[in-house]
Amino acid sequence: MIGIPTPENPLRIGTRASPLAMAQAHMAAAALIASHGIDMAALEIVPMTATGDKIQDRALAEVGGKALWTRELDAALDSGRIDIAVHSLKDVETLRDARFFLGAMLERADPRDRLVVREGISAATIADLPHRARLGTSSPRRAAQVKRIRPDLETVLLRGNVATRLAKIADGDADATLLAAAGLDRLGMHDVGSVQAADMLLPAASQGAIGIECRADDDAACTLLAAIDHEPTHRAVAGERAFLAALGGDCRSPVAAHASWQADGNLRLDAEIFSDDGADHGAGHAILDGPEAAEALARRLLAAAPDNVRRLFGGA
Repeated sequence: MIGIPTPENPLRIGTRASPLAMAQAHMAAAALIASHGIDMAALEIVPMTATGDKIQDRALAEVGGKALWTRELDAALDSGRIDIAVHSLKDVETLRDARFFLGAMLERADPRDRLVVREGISAATIADLPHRARLGTSSPRRAAQVKRIRPDLETVLLRGNVATRLAKIADGDADATLLAAAGLDRLGMHDVGSVQAADMLLPAASQGAIGIECRADDDAACTLLAAIDHEPTHRAVAGERAFLAALGGDCRSPVAAHASWQADGNLRLDAEIFSDDGADHGAGHAILDGPEAAEALARRLLAAAPDNVRRLFGGA
């Protein structure tokens, strides 16, 4: 693209076609309009169905991992069919192709999880669920955390977009599930589910963050995105992603990481790594006062972790 977009030369915004992804793309468009005074007619949202959205009966870790969320958008961005791509950063691989540049993150929303239960069950937290209740999730992190808190609970595979998962809970496929508070809020579902405290269910790295990528050699797009980047969010999420990269895990590795700004101005990263069944884990924190702090925390947790935890990451 060249310069400020116009209706004749629009900025093409790539996104997954799910309702949540479309809502996030519209948030990105609104930020660009507010920052640059761009005519709404100069922005074109280009939805596409990701491979990950097509697979509903298997955990993505079995068939390709996080790349299944980004493959179509990456191809469209690389070929020039779109100018920028809007992502839920939690679903984006930690190590990205150098052809793409993460030019902006919007201000992060609530990173915590919410517990949603089927009709007839009264539970505000994981601890409140009935004995041997079935909790649906496709997240290794959530499964391990739930089993650590409540070993009696059964975790079952539950996939699909927010509406699909809510429908499956209503149909009795599981007794409960955990959904990201940020996603529910962006869909206007502010009263759905009960927020779970972060000190009980530490969030996933990048949860609640929207990332916007462009081609690394597209100077005009890089400049547009720089103006809407929320630096506190970017610094926090970059720390979480650096921690993941240093761990050497993949989408099958149960890991939680959340960086938050403290009252004293420090950026604190809390992290946990788990065995598959949640019985064993390692936990720690670090102040992100330099580029090596997140990596050092990862090395420290791996060194202290039991073998059945370490083998799931880079310490095998």
